[in-house]
Formats: sequence, C-alpha cells, structure tokens
Amino acid sequence: MLKQVIRSTFQYKQVYRTMTTDTRLKVALCQLLVTKDKQHNIKNAVTKIRDAADKGAKLVVLPECFNSPYGSNFFPEYAEDINNSETLDTIAQVAKEKSVHIIAGSIPTREQEEKLYNTSVVFDPTGSRIATFRKVHLFDINVPGRIVFQESKTLSPGNEFQTFDIEDQKVGLGICFDIRFPEMAQLYQRKGCSLIVYPGAFNMTTGPPHWELLARARAVDNQLFVIVCSPARDVDASYVAYGHSMLVDPWGAKVTEAQEGEETIFGEIDFSKVDELRGQIPSIQNKRNDLYNVVDTSL
Repeated sequence: MLKQVIRSTFQYKQVYRTMTTDTRLKVALCQLLVTKDKQHNIKNAVTKIRDAADKGAKLVVLPECFNSPYGSNFFPEYAEDINNSETLDTIAQVAKEKSVHIIAGSIPTREQEEKLYNTSVVFDPTGSRIATFRKVHLFDINVPGRIVFQESKTLSPGNEFQTFDIEDQKVGLGICFDIRFPEMAQLYQRKGCSLIVYPGAFNMTTGPPHWELLARARAVDNQLFVIVCSPARDVDASYVAYGHSMLVDPWGAKVTEAQEGEETIFGEIDFSKVDELRGQIPSIQNKRNDLYNVVDTSL
C-alpha cells in the first residue's frame, strides 16, 4: 500500500509539472568552420547566433575553440584576458541583443599568473556572465602512428565543476576530453542537472569510434540530455575535427545530429522526459551507495 501511495504521488507530481510548466527548450548547435582569422571567426559566430535566435532557439551552443584553431601552438597566440576579452564581450552583446542564453563553446584564456586555460563562458539573455568553466581534464594523448597531442604543454587544468540554470533546469558544463570521465557526469547528475553540455573537438582518430558512443553513454548513465558541439571539419587544418555535433536524450537516442561541414542544427529538449525516465527505470535511486560512491572533493 505504501509503495502504491508513493508511486501515485510521484505520478501526480509528474502530471502536474507537465500541465503547469513549459518543460520544452529549443536549442541550436552551431558547428562552425574555424579559421586562423580570429575576427572572421567571431563575426561568423555572431551571424550564426543571430540566425539561430531568429529561428526560435532559446539556447545557442558554440563549439570548442570557436575563435582559434585548435592546437597547443595556437593557444598562447589567441588567448585573451578572461576579464577583457573581445570575443566574450562580443558574444555578451549578441546574447543581450537576441535575448538568448549562449554557451560560448570555449576559447583560450589568460588568467592569474599568466596561466592559460581552455574556458567556456555562459551568458544569459541580458548579456550577463552566469557561468565560467575551465576544462578539467586536459587532452594528452598518444596513439602511435595516428595522433599525438598534449594540451598540458601550454594549458593549465581547471579545478571546479560549473552549473547554471535555464528555464528552471540545471545544466552542467564540460569540455571535450571531460566527457570521457563518467564520475564527473555522475556528480553533475547528483547536483540536479537535467542537461550536460560538452563543447568538443574530437579528431578523426577518436571521433568515429567514440564521439557518439560517449555522448549516448553519459546520457544513459545519468538519465539526462547531453549536447556535444564540435567545430566543422576542415581537412586542410593541422588538427582535423570530426564534426557531428548532436543532442542526445535520456534514453540515449539522437534527437538531432550534424554531419561534418559547417551547419546549425536545431533540437527540442523536453525536460519532462528526465523525471519520466528516472521514474520508469530507477537506476539512480537503486545505486548501492553503501558499497560504492563518487564524492565531490572540489567543495
């Protein structure tokens, strides 16, 4: 009887929430072709944001390193002061102009003691900064004969998780390599997130086998939405991005997916699906925290 009461109460709350709250959010993922011309990259991002907003998007997501080519040799040259950034000031202005939330992918930033970070900044519809996230897990990889890359040559890692609220829903942030760490996503789920966004630039070695797999895995593991937003593929670049930006729902199904070229894709997030699925498959509630646990030591 007690179980029936609890179940009925849960179902009532779900129906009431669906009836009284708009749980849907239209999002746009801008898969941008990034060049060595910073001014062109910024202007291109602004153009795509305006177009997305005009088509009804309330959240616009940009890719990792959208104002700079991706590469350790480029980061020092393109880095901007986090508090005096032409790129971020411009994105703030267009967020206010179009009254949209913008996750400004990431850019290389220069901060305390001249350290460089791979940084994502979020703006609300007033143009105010509401979140700043520095990539936690740096991309150091050595696949013999295929790819060698070491972000830690020039970048420092961030040491904090970051969330923000949109439409009464909590959103978590990661950047690219961060998606490979399921504990990080689990902590975001525990913090109440219904969506995790990862601007990223997987390459042609790791992209085809892992990009979609990881996005869907993080969504299914934590029963939430996941966005991954990549630069467009440029086969003439020194680092060739995979592309295929996508939105994945809590069931692990792709809501929308880009191909490899420059394009903006749109998708609708229905946040009611998060609670609905967590009620149907209560894997989060059934975790044996008495036997194993993930602890946020950054607090």
